[in-house]
Amino acid sequence: MSKQIAVRLPDELVEFIDELVSSGRFDSRAAVITRQVRRLQRQLRAERDAEVYRTEGDYPDLVGLAEYMSAHPVPLDD
Repeated sequence: MSKQIAVRLPDELVEFIDELVSSGRFDSRAAVITRQVRRLQRQLRAERDAEVYRTEGDYPDLVGLAEYMSAHPVPLDD
């Protein structure tokens, strides 16, 4: 499910978004915004998780996972 919202953006951002759409990189303005909001969401979750690991101490049972993920980074983009 999705909801339609209205936002005000500076002209230069709208022009940039329109360039991305007209170049074919994205299908619509909504696709640009959706991708970037999801990227920000993942980044903030990762920062929160990193803070938990930093403040809560070591997790020896997660060493293997950490080593694997260090060698196989997950891209922030879809």
